[in-house]
Amino acid sequence: MPFVRIDALRADGARLDALGRAVHDALVETIGFPPDDRFQVLVGHDGASGTLRYDDYLGIHRDDDLVYVAITMRSGRTPAQKQALYRRIAELAHAYAGTEPRNVFITVTENESIDWSFGDGVAQYADSSEVDSPSPTVAGN
Repeated sequence: MPFVRIDALRADGARLDALGRAVHDALVETIGFPPDDRFQVLVGHDGASGTLRYDDYLGIHRDDDLVYVAITMRSGRTPAQKQALYRRIAELAHAYAGTEPRNVFITVTENESIDWSFGDGVAQYADSSEVDSPSPTVAGN
């Protein structure tokens, strides 16, 4: 159950769709997420308004085909799984959307089961002791 946000410069709907597919396919292939577990926000930026900024950090020359990929998922993946994920996203972004791997910037944020609600105001993956505990009261409120 990853939550993915993709921000891309010069990205029309077709490019955003291709990038979304690239990330999703990589998550399925390398991490083992189910194929029907897709939650994504895809945002294109025209570049004229300066909404995304970047530098050639670590000697990687980026250009206006830059793509930021932010993935939030539960903790527990190994460094090798994450490396495979990064590599596969870059490969598929190139294959599906023509985005050079050097322009694919990826960050992963991990959290715990209690940090997710898929609807109905319920933390579906939380264990029962986390869900059933009473809410703390705040003095003065």
